[in-house]
Amino acid sequence: MDSKNTIAAIALSSAVIVLYSLFFVPEKSSTDQSLVEKEKIEQSTDTPSLEQKDTFIEISRKDALTESERVDFENPNVIGSISLKGAAIDDLTFKNYNVELEGNEKITLLGPRNIKEGYLIESGFVTSDKNIDIPTSETIWSIKGNRKLTENSPIKLSWTNDQGITFEKEISLDDKYLFSIKQRVINKTNGKYDFYSYGQIIRNEIPDIIDFLILHEGLIATLDDELIEEDYDDIQEKKFAKTAQKGWLGISDKYWITSLIPQKNKEFKTTFDYKDKFRANFIATEPLELGPNSSIEENLQIIVAAKRVDVIDGYAKSLAIDKFDLVIDWGFLYFITKPLFFGIDYFFKLLGNYGLAIIAITICIRLVFFPLANFSFRSMAKMKALTPEMARLKELHKNDKMKLQQEMMALYKKEKVNPMSGCLPILVQIPVFFALYKVLFVTIEMRHMPFYGWIHDLSERDPTSIFNLFGLLPYDVPSFLMIGAWPVAMGVSMWVQQKLNPAPTDPMQAKIFMFFPLFLTVILAPFPSGLVIYWTVNNILTMAQQVFIMKRTTVKTVT
Repeated sequence: MDSKNTIAAIALSSAVIVLYSLFFVPEKSSTDQSLVEKEKIEQSTDTPSLEQKDTFIEISRKDALTESERVDFENPNVIGSISLKGAAIDDLTFKNYNVELEGNEKITLLGPRNIKEGYLIESGFVTSDKNIDIPTSETIWSIKGNRKLTENSPIKLSWTNDQGITFEKEISLDDKYLFSIKQRVINKTNGKYDFYSYGQIIRNEIPDIIDFLILHEGLIATLDDELIEEDYDDIQEKKFAKTAQKGWLGISDKYWITSLIPQKNKEFKTTFDYKDKFRANFIATEPLELGPNSSIEENLQIIVAAKRVDVIDGYAKSLAIDKFDLVIDWGFLYFITKPLFFGIDYFFKLLGNYGLAIIAITICIRLVFFPLANFSFRSMAKMKALTPEMARLKELHKNDKMKLQQEMMALYKKEKVNPMSGCLPILVQIPVFFALYKVLFVTIEMRHMPFYGWIHDLSERDPTSIFNLFGLLPYDVPSFLMIGAWPVAMGVSMWVQQKLNPAPTDPMQAKIFMFFPLFLTVILAPFPSGLVIYWTVNNILTMAQQVFIMKRTTVKTVT
């Protein structure tokens, strides 16, 4: 293989990420229903509407939190409060995650409905009987007993309507991110009623999103084994609805998830829509019958979590939540991306640093591809040995390209050389390269994780720049000129690797290929520094293997 194939393959592996992120639009599973099927879904149940008209004047977060009485909650991972007005979970902060690497401000996810960033969770029962009063967002609930929700102390909320029907909620919190709600309706009258359980997430506006097409941020669900991903602008244009026997639903950010898990073994209808605010809700399709002097009960689970893999997978297993691990956007290379994460995480636990873990996994990948690379490098060594003969043939048949092609193919056949064989190892590694990029991009475990020296966050670009001598000169450079030390090292390693390969006999090609290392350095400079470290170490290991194999091949040829 000549340098044309080597550099082209490397360029392709980098371009895959760039082109994918710019042009690939993930298939939306929600659009595969016909209009007739959608109408059937909308008309298949006579359940009452969950829509409530919220009338409020936007106020500050501080004022909103004091507008009504609240019940505080706290465990080792989250802190916040539940409003007794509407019994909404509308105030939650992650205790262990900072907004900025060097700052002390914590990530706050949920907020009261009366603020611009309002983001809250509601649940309860509704009925089609218009003569029955049910709790609304304006209902003031009373609290019984314990007045603070902790992992060992649940709280009980209650409200009774004028008809003598009492609604109760018992809310518990585990040591991580799970809220469990037991919802009851107690009938002390002689009447008979039907009630439908529901849960909904309301978000007032689109948050600050990355808007990167390889990452889904928006409304999400798995319904009867089907993954549903709807962007915010999709829902603004068109409502989504589907009835399912099992699943979950929620709203997903890059690192955070707010989700509802309906009671198992009960059919429910999920709706994503937008009417002045975004709503992700479910409602049971079959009512619970409440007879005279009796009660009904249903359970709801709510997970408002940082997307740690062990936490998400733990809830998926312990609560038997179907495909809940897909709240982390592993992408279409799931079968590579997730195992790659577990490999990196294993080495992190062993070595104590994610940068070292990336280097360790790079060595493992090289070992896996070692036989294939050996085959490639032996072919490259033979190609390099044939360079003088190829130059002679090009000079001899420079006016007859057909004859030249025939003679070169005859030469390859005689020497048992495949000019394309050298590309194979690099092409095979493209999915691995992309999968590692995905791991670094989507997993919160990599967020704010340092390496050594100037790399304080492996999920972000190298913060230095060659244009101010990596910080030695006292001025900042524009972001498009931020080509850091690690990208430069990667470019140098590519240039050295190029020199080990057979040079193109065409002078123009040779000049063009000289610029490929510089081109790829600029392209990969904005990528996560962890990925650049991987590629640099991979280049060094590749060169070491290549020099070793080429020397052995040369010795055997001479012998």
